[in-house]
Amino acid sequence: MTSSDPFADLRIPSDYGRNPRRPRFKEAETLEDVEPNLVGMTQRLAPTTAAAWRDMKRSAADAGVQLLLVSGFRSIRHQADLIRRKLAAGQSIEKILTVNAAPGFSEHHTGRAIDIATPGTRPLTAEFDTSPAFQWLQANAGAFGFHMPYGRGNRFGFEYEPWHWSQVETDVRRRKSDARVG
Repeated sequence: MTSSDPFADLRIPSDYGRNPRRPRFKEAETLEDVEPNLVGMTQRLAPTTAAAWRDMKRSAADAGVQLLLVSGFRSIRHQADLIRRKLAAGQSIEKILTVNAAPGFSEHHTGRAIDIATPGTRPLTAEFDTSPAFQWLQANAGAFGFHMPYGRGNRFGFEYEPWHWSQVETDVRRRKSDARVG
């Protein structure tokens, strides 16, 4: 890290971004307000993801499953502030980077990633995978373009996050497929 690095205070290992398992993400250019999260803060998503979220949430409700939006878009600056708060609370950067991507490396920057909760389970905990909401997502989220990138033993090296669903990798696969066709 150089002194001109705006995130030097985070003490992120200098080789973090050179790991091919950790793709870099640009911040979304276009976002729309979707709904308030569990604490009343309006969450924003990329327009196509917002539409897919609304359709998926409606479909789940029709099946008797309640999906709650915990978080959507997160700016690079917000990601850095999140890590700073954890560092100030005494967590090590090594531990933090198993649950939070470094600034510039979070799928949330794209506006195409969401964290989901449901009544009866604590938000952002592995117990979400015991819920009917998780079972419904496993069976149905793909139809709305969502997948769960941080399963057990995921290639990114993050801890298991059954609540995190995105359209990011789906988009990457589509671009690769389009490139082969052309």
